[in-house]
Amino acid sequence: MSEQTSENRAAPVEALATELAARAPVGVRLEHVSKRFRGGVEAIKDVTLAVEPGEFVVLVGPSGCGKSTLLRMIAGLEEVSSGRILIGEKDVTAQLPQQRDVAMVFQSYALYPRMTVRGNIGFGLRMRGVPKEERRRRVDEVAQVLGLEHLLDRRPAALSGGQRQRVAMGRAIVREPQIFLMDEPLSNLDAKLRVSMRAQLTLLHKRLGVTTVYVTHDQTEAMTLGQRVAVLRDGVLQQVDTPQRLFRHPVNLFVAAFIGSPSMNFVHATVQDGAASFAGVRVPLPPDSSLAGADRPVIVGVRPTSLSLASGNGQPELPVTPAIVEDLGDERYVIFDVDAPRVDTEATRAAVDAQAADDALLVPLDRATFTARLPAGTPVSVGSPITVALDPARLHFFDPATGAALE
Repeated sequence: MSEQTSENRAAPVEALATELAARAPVGVRLEHVSKRFRGGVEAIKDVTLAVEPGEFVVLVGPSGCGKSTLLRMIAGLEEVSSGRILIGEKDVTAQLPQQRDVAMVFQSYALYPRMTVRGNIGFGLRMRGVPKEERRRRVDEVAQVLGLEHLLDRRPAALSGGQRQRVAMGRAIVREPQIFLMDEPLSNLDAKLRVSMRAQLTLLHKRLGVTTVYVTHDQTEAMTLGQRVAVLRDGVLQQVDTPQRLFRHPVNLFVAAFIGSPSMNFVHATVQDGAASFAGVRVPLPPDSSLAGADRPVIVGVRPTSLSLASGNGQPELPVTPAIVEDLGDERYVIFDVDAPRVDTEATRAAVDAQAADDALLVPLDRATFTARLPAGTPVSVGSPITVALDPARLHFFDPATGAALE
């Protein structure tokens, strides 16, 4: 992009941001919201969530967890079975979608194939009776913000996937709504384009400051976009927090297993005499740990980044034999089993992804499977024994009966 083009685009961005800032941002509150479909299926179960004015909150969870249903309830596209929804201080639970002043971006783009880009972006304004000159000004402004000004006379069939998604976003932005709702808007794009669009979304939100609720099943998207992330499982809100706290302080086994890539390793262990023991390894607990004086079974969680090649620095060591080594250029994923029972609970099964399931087929199913995330060039190969070290300060502990995190 040339310097002149950047300057030309900056003015409309600031103008649009000023217009939106003239209306103080409003938040969204869900109070004990539930959704029951015909037949008694409860898709959303007593969800209470507050999205602050101007905040970017991401709803994340596995397919079928209810996140899109929750978003559609905020939009007014699904009725609320119980509870209420407020936008600002206004109860909108019974209002029609067009009365809520929200704009939604869908996964499918939902563009009109016979309309030009200009027609698609301005369609909502035309339906609301916005005068032609005002409509043209606002469409031109948004097109420049999104880098679509040279595509205004094209039809959707002549656009790439990324361009179509920007048109769909433009149609939402041009309405200047109180709330943006986005339902997996990047899922149809290739991996490289998704990274680029994530950066554009972050920049747009920073400049426009509109309250945004974003749905995705991709936890990388959630962690990079969300100021806060709400994790759902089977219609139940598990945890709402910043990405950093979700990663470092998960409240239960499901959140621990779902957040992080590669996912957290789990193993059954016993806490006794101030240490956690599993697979022949004894890991001392910090003296101030609430578990230090306990004598009980636990589930230990170990992040792949908490494992390293042993270097004799005094950390607990575990001899293993790699079953799979994945080279990613700047790092290596080393997968191996350990001599301890596999943690197989409803929570860990619900959080596991297809790749982890495929990898599990190549290691014994009755033993715990670990992944270590090691630097590129680490001398490891399939079938050649190595010794890995664990960082005791970075272990997580969970109750085997409830799955709740143990502080």
